[in-house]
Amino acid sequence: MSGENYKLHHWFGTPPGRYLLAWEQERYDELVADIFGYHALQLGMPGLQALRANRMPHRWLALGADEAQGVPPAEGAADQGVPPALLAEAVALPFAEASLDLVALPHTLELSVDPHAALREVYRVLVPEGRTVISGLNPWSLWGLRQGRARLYQRLGGGGQPYLPDVGEFISPGRLRDWLRLLGFELETISFGCYRPAATKERWLQRHAWMESLGARWWPILGAGYVIVAAKRVPGMRLLEPSWRKAPRTAGAQVQVAVAVTGDVITLQ
Repeated sequence: MSGENYKLHHWFGTPPGRYLLAWEQERYDELVADIFGYHALQLGMPGLQALRANRMPHRWLALGADEAQGVPPAEGAADQGVPPALLAEAVALPFAEASLDLVALPHTLELSVDPHAALREVYRVLVPEGRTVISGLNPWSLWGLRQGRARLYQRLGGGGQPYLPDVGEFISPGRLRDWLRLLGFELETISFGCYRPAATKERWLQRHAWMESLGARWWPILGAGYVIVAAKRVPGMRLLEPSWRKAPRTAGAQVQVAVAVTGDVITLQ
């Protein structure tokens, strides 16, 4: 496993990592449950079951070569309906154009060497009106601000221990929204969560559980994590829906008939 994937996988085993992972799992379960189709794909993060609540008959978990090594499978994965894994990179998916109905990207863009290319590849494999669900760490949050301060101290030669996994680049929701629109996606929903302070101990996270409802009400965009749902829009295409109304009957065309009247007898000609 590469250093970045190892750091991220290790961080999700810490108290704040488990807290964020639990919130994301709830959001994925809620958001993908009513997305219908035949083929769904999750890119990366085997520790999170992004597709377990989805009912599509064909589901896959795609892992990079470095990520697939050393990551233990989830306990009881076979009993929980976890999709089978395959080796694939986010920038080169082994699927035909317009062949997938749903693609889940849990922290995939943050670890990608080229997040723009990864999004373009997702757009390519999605069918028109297909959905992508993307989760990431919000740099404009209490956690992100602490991470930025630690990185600044390191650059200045001082101390400073990163709070979040020191991998890749965190993408803000606004920046990601612009990328999606540029490619032809339409943003449908965005969810924020995890408003507790940047604590490393389980007991301190539990003591600040009251901040969840407060943050969701007063500073919703400052959540440590976010989940975005976007749909692929293709200009000039519209899905046809079944019509439940009977088509009105059209009146028969009038036919002119020549007649000849002789006395009291009418003869059709």
